[in-house]
Amino acid sequence: MSKLVSLEKAMSLVRIGDTITMSGISIHRNPMAFVNILVEYEYEELEFVDREPGVALEVLLKHNVVNRVRVAMSTLEWFGMLPTFRKKVEKGEIELLEDTCGAFIAGIRAGASGLPFMPVKGVIGSDLVKIHEEAGTWRVSKDPFTGEEILLVKAIVPDVAIIHVNRADENGNAEILGPLYEDEYKAKAAKKVIITAEEIVDESYFYGRRPTINSIYVDAVVHTPRGAEPTSMYPLYDADYEAIMKLIGEA
Repeated sequence: MSKLVSLEKAMSLVRIGDTITMSGISIHRNPMAFVNILVEYEYEELEFVDREPGVALEVLLKHNVVNRVRVAMSTLEWFGMLPTFRKKVEKGEIELLEDTCGAFIAGIRAGASGLPFMPVKGVIGSDLVKIHEEAGTWRVSKDPFTGEEILLVKAIVPDVAIIHVNRADENGNAEILGPLYEDEYKAKAAKKVIITAEEIVDESYFYGRRPTINSIYVDAVVHTPRGAEPTSMYPLYDADYEAIMKLIGEA
């Protein structure tokens, strides 16, 4: 059965209060067409979780779509930190749970694997441990084999993952060219998955090809040519630096 729908129809999968995650990092392969529809329909009170978000999070925060954030870092590469993110954190206008790259990856991998948690080394001693223990997202335990202290990261299971891809068929099989970041894990961990695609191909395209994201994880597919702009989409187009600078200037 075809999962190809409009942006508006796909948007209906996101509910007020949901935890969402999005594809790409920083200024690369953000699902901006979907971000813009959330802004247009004045969504609010969403939680955003990711390792290294950029333009998408900046726009969502600027328009008050997101009020809770869990990230390891939030940058626009050489343009610096997200200005709206910084202002809202400093003013206490959003709830922030600071993560680490390794811990976030462990959590999303646990979610993708159907595991309750994933062990991590190298974080114990950080003030973040106390913060996450209070939040119920990390716990210090003992390695049952060595007796050493080890950090357990609770599985991250977003309500919705929105992933922008190069190609997808109507069934939901999707192909990403270039860096994958954590997008495979996000698709497997999330309760619902929305694919936005530069190109819609016939299902025969995937005969003999392994899709980056299998259709069994996907709930909706949306055709969004140039749907990552102003972020980059390898190998189709570079990031629009002027548009990003304008976004920063308006913050």
